[in-house]
Amino acid sequence: MDFAHERRYIGIMGVMNISLPIEQQQWLEAEVAAGRFSSIDEALTVAVADLKALMEDDLAWTKPYVDQARASVARGDVISGEEFFKHLNAKVGSLPSE
Repeated sequence: MDFAHERRYIGIMGVMNISLPIEQQQWLEAEVAAGRFSSIDEALTVAVADLKALMEDDLAWTKPYVDQARASVARGDVISGEEFFKHLNAKVGSLPSE
């Protein structure tokens, strides 16, 4: 990986140097150019916040969904994977094209 593109940040604790592979730097620059972020700083702030939230998530919010799925299976309210993909493909096929 090419980490030649280094960014320097000055924060409360002083200067922070961040090295990114060229592909990631180019992607960030393209996202800023597309207007998805106002700056690379904002994009990195969002990325760190999202990663932090993901790592801190205990997934407790999924319990009701898992319980519901288990109850459905216990009732026999299931379909095969093949049948599921048939329904999914039909639904996707009926969506309007952009």
